[in-house]
Amino acid sequence: MNQIQQFQALHHADEMLFLGNAWDVLSARTLEQSGFRAIGTTSWGVAASLGYKDGENIDFALHLSIIKLIVDHVNIPVSADIEAGYAETHGQIVENVLRTADLGVAGINIEDSFKRGPGLKEIADQAKLLQTMRAALDNRGFAAFYINTRIDTYFRREDPFAETIERGLAYVESGASGIFVPGIVEEEQIRAIAQEVRAPLNVLSRPNLTNAGRLAEWGVKRLSIGNDFYDHVADFAKASASKLAADRDTALLYAANRQG
Repeated sequence: MNQIQQFQALHHADEMLFLGNAWDVLSARTLEQSGFRAIGTTSWGVAASLGYKDGENIDFALHLSIIKLIVDHVNIPVSADIEAGYAETHGQIVENVLRTADLGVAGINIEDSFKRGPGLKEIADQAKLLQTMRAALDNRGFAAFYINTRIDTYFRREDPFAETIERGLAYVESGASGIFVPGIVEEEQIRAIAQEVRAPLNVLSRPNLTNAGRLAEWGVKRLSIGNDFYDHVADFAKASASKLAADRDTALLYAANRQG
């Protein structure tokens, strides 16, 4: 079983997929060594680690180079977060998806929100993009490549529930492997979406949405950490650096090592 098939299978296993999100080789290898069965990249973390804001503000070739380094240094499936595709036209977005697949990733995240303005793409337009994307991937030899289509209704709509189901159904019919609904937190709505849209549902960790076992009972098939692991590590590094500078004493470094 290759990594594309392995990643696909993880979404349909009895145990829910708990996905760690990495931004460089160190974070990716740490997640792998800690027992994660697959990882995704975090566009937020990749951008922030290079001094940029999230939102397709780094050069796509640079972003691909980071993804490639991660893929080359782990032995578990990697899903690449390429935001909305780093392009405006369907043709260029699909070409960017193929460039990403060529790196050896097992799947992608692709968003339906605009990166240079408010609102969401029209459902029919995004569905057509996904249909074209799936055909291009199949023709390139990437059968079963995982297209995790992100639905940004809970970030961009005041009353997102019904539209989320509508988008999910259209996207899956057009070739998406699963749907990612970041921002959703209500149990009743999560259960309903998992029931209505017959494809693996991915949700994003939030302060009140943390337990993989509970979410699996609600019908969730994938829980992503998102950028919160990056933020946690960055906050720890900042606090440690501040203490080193204030104390002018390196003892805390060795205390941490002994505790680990």
